[in-house]
Amino acid sequence: MSTVIYPSPIFGPVHSRRLGISLGINLMPADGKVCTFDCIYCECGFNAERRPRLKRPSRQEVAAALEAKLKAMAAEGRLPDVLTFAGNGEPTAHPDFAGIIDDTVRLRDEYCPSAKVSVLSNATQAMRPEVHKALERVDNNILKLDTVSQEYIEKVNRPTYPTYDVREIIETIRSFNGRAIVQTMFMRGTMDGRDVDNTGEEYVAPWLEAVRYIAPRQVMIYTIDRETPDHDLRKASPGQLDAIRDRVVAMGIPCSAAY
Repeated sequence: MSTVIYPSPIFGPVHSRRLGISLGINLMPADGKVCTFDCIYCECGFNAERRPRLKRPSRQEVAAALEAKLKAMAAEGRLPDVLTFAGNGEPTAHPDFAGIIDDTVRLRDEYCPSAKVSVLSNATQAMRPEVHKALERVDNNILKLDTVSQEYIEKVNRPTYPTYDVREIIETIRSFNGRAIVQTMFMRGTMDGRDVDNTGEEYVAPWLEAVRYIAPRQVMIYTIDRETPDHDLRKASPGQLDAIRDRVVAMGIPCSAAY
């Protein structure tokens, strides 16, 4: 069982495979996980086994902690490449997400103007007007789309609400008019004896068509890198990721692969 639970509201900096030196901003409680997905590969574990007792940090607490950390990093002469909203669950589910983005952009401009503001999101809240507008203000609006198969999503991403519709998610990502970044996890293996391999053509081909339709600024594909709650999951191979990456690039869309 994975036991990675991040401090809150600030953690790191850490080295991100995709983003560089990243200072993490965790809008979820420091003692557990709160997410609109319950992905079987999540390094924070399954939702039911990571129920927090603490509250989410307030907008004021996030701003104060971020400013203190940026002051300390500036004094040490090591500013971050990116301020990344991630951590113990879905950041856009925080009730003050839009205001926190405003604070973060202001503090970034004051202390580390060359740094990017990134949000790692599963896109389940991105259709909400206030969240959508906030995501338009960040540098890297990174939205998850592991597949276009509703059945696969129910099995692997496991949305925590019954109205999840992958078609709505695709339309929402497209509504950012080419400014969003699509992020996709490719993996192999099984869970409870069921195949969860999404590297085959039956998954990749329709996903590519969705990417073409969305026309994002960039695509980031990756595979398992840390411990997962289910130990029968397997990494996609570098060759598999490279082949998928090359097909995205052939459509004229920049794509990176992280092994």
